[in-house]
Amino acid sequence: MSDATVITGIGELVTNTEEFGTLRDAAVVLEGERVRWVGPAGEAPAADQRVDAAGRAVLPGWVDSHTHLVFAGDRTAEFEARMAGKPYEAGGIRTTVAATRAASDEVLALNLHRLRQEALRQGTTCLETKTGYGLTVADEKRCAALAAEVADEVTFLGAHVVPDTVTADEYVDLVCGPMLDAVADHVGWIDVFCETGAFDAGQSARVLAAGRARGLGLRVHGNQLGPGPGVALAVEYGAASVDHCSYLTDADVDALAASTTVATVLPACDLSTRQPLAPARRLLDAGARIALATNANPGSSYTTAMAYCVATAVLQMKLSIAEAIWAATAGGALALGRDLDADGAVGVLRPGARADVHILDAPSAVHLAYRPGVPLTWAVWHRGTQAVIPAVP
Repeated sequence: MSDATVITGIGELVTNTEEFGTLRDAAVVLEGERVRWVGPAGEAPAADQRVDAAGRAVLPGWVDSHTHLVFAGDRTAEFEARMAGKPYEAGGIRTTVAATRAASDEVLALNLHRLRQEALRQGTTCLETKTGYGLTVADEKRCAALAAEVADEVTFLGAHVVPDTVTADEYVDLVCGPMLDAVADHVGWIDVFCETGAFDAGQSARVLAAGRARGLGLRVHGNQLGPGPGVALAVEYGAASVDHCSYLTDADVDALAASTTVATVLPACDLSTRQPLAPARRLLDAGARIALATNANPGSSYTTAMAYCVATAVLQMKLSIAEAIWAATAGGALALGRDLDADGAVGVLRPGARADVHILDAPSAVHLAYRPGVPLTWAVWHRGTQAVIPAVP
């Protein structure tokens, strides 16, 4: 065997698969960019390199399916005002739009790479990010191109808010025409902020239809600031995910449960904006699929810490640790339209999956919620390459 690494002595191995489940005293063999073998430590095949996990827990790398990392500027003052009682409004996005437009490609790229590395150091091995802070044809195009150099999945979110210089309908014409033409080669998805203060149901439907006609996957920001048509629209159009989901009716929950659309919940954002936490427990109990993501952005959720989202989901959203981990790994993969059984799958650990491995400095994944806020990442492999090496073997 060439270019192979065996990680052995694993105290708890979460695979997210029916075949392997959660294994004790386990091992994983990585070869190239794939997982080659999974099973009991005593049966592991030989490999060129050996890493002893010494009883630590091993998970698939986090799959963060919702971020906004191409931006410039700072919104600390907005956050401070919100903590003092000012409500969150979608219009704050325009502050970041102004800073992003004014920034050079170099500044945007440096910030994007910084945040991507910050996420990787915490175990995030697959990451989606969006445009949406340019809102002109030229700025959306350059943001999409920069994102495509770093992220696993790139989403066009030209329909984020309406610029001050045009009407909503005029802007939707731009998004669905010249702007979509400009970004299409750099993105795999289209998204729309279907919300009061952003785009209504009709305008959002136009954006989704235009993206689908160009062969892009569909996503929706919906039901964040209050009840609205976002969930129903996402299900109607077969979107891969609808994200936020803080305000859901019984009909919304039933529609999600009967569909393949993943409800992506963003607890760090809910806490930062002092909105109700999305009803993740209610969604799971109804039979819907959920994902956990950071919504990393400078205004409403300035964090790349997936472990924080997992801990919050367990401690405040009433998920079990297993449910929260699944949502932050396999659930995120499904929200990105990834097949968990495909070659190179993310969010799972089985032969043929992408070699994305996250080792915790803890004997079980329960410690993610048991010891909230403690940095538990011990080592990370990204596409088979060790990206985070422990200071103490």
